[in-house]
Amino acid sequence: MSGSVTYTVQLRPEPEGGYTVLVPALPEVVSYGESREEALENGREAIHAVLEYYDAEGIPRPDDVVPLLELVTVAA
Repeated sequence: MSGSVTYTVQLRPEPEGGYTVLVPALPEVVSYGESREEALENGREAIHAVLEYYDAEGIPRPDDVVPLLELVTVAA
């Protein structure tokens, strides 16, 4: 893998502690870390592994996806 790429990650706090890492552009990436820093590092490693697989299989690397966040109010 040559050069560098940037992907948006989502850090989802987990009730038991730690963070799940999701990458909207790479749905195969689901990672976890007990701290924010560990979650980001584990996410980097998972992204790297997926991109290596894409490259080996000749799969084009997807562009980044930046999710839109909106608040929706519903009757409770």
